[in-house]
Amino acid sequence: MSSDDKVQRSILPIPDIQHPGLITYDAKDKDTKFPPIRDVRPPKGSPNVLVILIDDVGYGATSVFGGPCQTPNFDKLASGGLKYTRFHTTALCSPTRQALLTGRNHHSVGMGGITEIATAAPGYNSVLPNTKAPLALTLKLNGYSTAQFGKCHEVPVWQTSPAGPFNAWPTGGGGFEHFYGFIGGENNQWDPALYAGTTPIEPPKTPAEGYHLTEDLADNFISWTRQQKALLPDKPFFVYFAPGATHAPHHVPKDWIEKYKGKFSHGWDKQREITFKRQKELGVIGADAVLTARHKEIPAWDDMDPKLKPVLEREMEVYAAFMEHTDHHVGRMLDALKDMGVLEDTLIYLIIGDNGASAEGTLQGAFNEMANFNGVPEIETPEFLMSKLEEFGGEGSYGHFAVGWAWAMDSPYQWTKQVASHWGGTRNGTIVHWPKGIKEKGGTRSQFCHVIDLGPTVLEAAGLPEPAFVNGVQQSPYEGTSMLYSFNDAGAAERHTTQYFEMFCNRGIYHNGWSAVTKHRTPWEMKGGKLPAFDDDVWELYDGSKDWTQARNLAKEMPEKLHELQRLWLIEAVKFNVLPLDDRQIERFVPELAGRPTLIKGNTQTLYAGMGRLSENSVITIKNKSWSVTADLEVPAKGAEGVLIAQGGRFGGWSLYAKGGKAKFHYNTLGIKQFGIEATKPIPAGKTQVRMEFTYDGGGSGKGGTVTLYCDGKEVGKGRVEQTQGVIFSADETTDVGCESGTTVSPGYTAHTSRFNGKINWVQIDLGKDSEDADHYISAEERLRVAMARQ
Repeated sequence: MSSDDKVQRSILPIPDIQHPGLITYDAKDKDTKFPPIRDVRPPKGSPNVLVILIDDVGYGATSVFGGPCQTPNFDKLASGGLKYTRFHTTALCSPTRQALLTGRNHHSVGMGGITEIATAAPGYNSVLPNTKAPLALTLKLNGYSTAQFGKCHEVPVWQTSPAGPFNAWPTGGGGFEHFYGFIGGENNQWDPALYAGTTPIEPPKTPAEGYHLTEDLADNFISWTRQQKALLPDKPFFVYFAPGATHAPHHVPKDWIEKYKGKFSHGWDKQREITFKRQKELGVIGADAVLTARHKEIPAWDDMDPKLKPVLEREMEVYAAFMEHTDHHVGRMLDALKDMGVLEDTLIYLIIGDNGASAEGTLQGAFNEMANFNGVPEIETPEFLMSKLEEFGGEGSYGHFAVGWAWAMDSPYQWTKQVASHWGGTRNGTIVHWPKGIKEKGGTRSQFCHVIDLGPTVLEAAGLPEPAFVNGVQQSPYEGTSMLYSFNDAGAAERHTTQYFEMFCNRGIYHNGWSAVTKHRTPWEMKGGKLPAFDDDVWELYDGSKDWTQARNLAKEMPEKLHELQRLWLIEAVKFNVLPLDDRQIERFVPELAGRPTLIKGNTQTLYAGMGRLSENSVITIKNKSWSVTADLEVPAKGAEGVLIAQGGRFGGWSLYAKGGKAKFHYNTLGIKQFGIEATKPIPAGKTQVRMEFTYDGGGSGKGGTVTLYCDGKEVGKGRVEQTQGVIFSADETTDVGCESGTTVSPGYTAHTSRFNGKINWVQIDLGKDSEDADHYISAEERLRVAMARQ
């Protein structure tokens, strides 16, 4: 960085300055002179910046921080840089990411929870205020090349459709010139729903050809950085690399899994002891640290059903393999930077986890985690799980590990992801590597840091000021503290001295070494139940100067100190938009109850051929109610074949399609139960309508119903669906008209063979028991009336 940079950078974009000199009449005049055209560049000496954010990793998971998952490339990076042992996140995905990308607390930028549960409250609406411009935008406007690879979980759900708006997407208003990745909380590693910028694209290979998302993302990072440095060697880059790994579903090639076979037979209680001992040896926890005890909500390994233990072991083997596989591809990225000669002057942040390890996989783990999100984890019986033992981690799985393993991966701390009150949910091992800016190699730093500190650190390293105005809007100050002061001074007094925490009303405050915390709800208890009143939550008090792991609760011994910190939490909560606290659960998934916008309004939605990649929030919801779908077709003389409309995929969804010339409806309940209804007569050639009506049984969520098929208003088939999915079909699969993308619902079809062989004029989804037309046929007049009503 250069101290003699004369460019005005507090107003962005940097204002153009008009040439004040002589303007001649004839360009050939000898006095014709103009200053050279110069592209914007950051101050001389500004480093490249690479931020790597791994997903859902506990402090005690990776070998670099004492865990059982072998991460030799992380180890190597740490040996050339610094390990930060008290770096913190927000305890959840979207909030951590938006805080990282903006340098502000998650409630300050409207991300008090994941986007799928946004409310109308300012701290929870998932909408980024224009007064808090992203770090990437600031860097781009100062002359950096910017790119994002991987996961983007910061787009409001009503803005995720192909119609936009795209101002919250990485290449829209996010400040990134290039984006290759996915939108949402998770994705199938074998068959992801990818975007290049805002354009949906298909993976370059199939799983059978060796495709895996992490490898693909690393390949794209390497290609992009090589091109950027080949064409613009004087222009530094800012890259944000956020793979879906190691968030569920846990997907990894089988040969990686086999490396860990039999290595976790001792169980999660013993694993914590092993990890704790190793952490002491590595010096990544305090010398006097105590291993925290297991809470009663987490079963002991010895109390688990012996018949289930092979499955439990396999879940952890898959996760460890997934983590090592991720480390391998990060290593390829680092090797590429070294080969390009830019590693020495690249400031690298490797944040190992956007929160603690995830305990969202139930007490026994899951082969398809969507079962738990639909409130029916019991559908996966021990017998079912045992039958799938060898399939965990493969294409046919959508798995997650058991709560006990998440707790073990958060060693030595209490609790897990979502529990922002305790370090198990928020403390994530972090490596900082910058040979030109950090003298010590292999050092450890124990100053308290938070993910909001990254933005200020990058700006200081680049010699850039916080902008006062961006795009004409006055900006609020960053809320983090630069970590640069600690890079070359291990003993420096910490500067981030106060930090609040809140997630799902689990809350805490850190101040000058002390922490006061209270856990309000348990992550894996997703079926609701009565929660305590906020004022009845029990607070705990810990002295971090003597108690590294929050093992000794001093609340009863020092009530005045506890009250002091409780008051400070409330002050910070008011300051940063945390209030009102909101512990509603199911209600927050319902837009009308939560208070967020919906893309589709009313009881009818019309779709057209070629529309696809429509997320669940882009399609009218048909769950827990009666509904119908009508397809207006032109069928060739040889008969109808292919998909008319499908929602979801292999792990849950439904499809109306034609096979063997006949109309068929298929409902796939969590990949476990399959229900098919077939018409008794072929679909006639020429212009025709195929219709499916679903009459819901009622009586709660996820119940069954009766399916009736019609062709041109005449009943041609009838059957039953005994169980439906009442909350969500998929976190990554979509709705497509005229074909299927990703994994498929329709039996006998793949994404490459599912295209309908005729013409689809339109497809209409209607909510309600019956069509207003008693003939089960939608006339042109009826369609026009509905269309006009929606204007």
